[in-house]
Amino acid sequence: MLVISRFDVPETDGDGFLERARAALGAFAARPGFVRGRIGRSADVPTAWALTTEWESVGSFRRALSDFDVKVHASTLLAESSDEPSAFELMGSWDGPVETAGRTDRAVDADTTRVGERPVTRG
Repeated sequence: MLVISRFDVPETDGDGFLERARAALGAFAARPGFVRGRIGRSADVPTAWALTTEWESVGSFRRALSDFDVKVHASTLLAESSDEPSAFELMGSWDGPVETAGRTDRAVDADTTRVGERPVTRG
């Protein structure tokens, strides 16, 4: 699972944001299921930043969010991110010269059944 959070950070606050983002990555990195994380700033728009993390599964990311250190360092930072979709299934990747195909973990009824709903069964 890939989580991409984008931020609009005034240029004068960049150093402080970077410090906070590093603390957030440190808290995430200590959690089971964390694969990797990165902090980036746009080369074209210096106020645009991104924090990306990769996780073994949706569950490992969601469980990480309940950790105390993550709540202190990462959740407060993520609350400042742009209001847009941020969690994505990995459907493929290039790690160096090797392409890796992803597979979906979505349920077959994910487009018709929402969290907390029971699927309709006929019988």
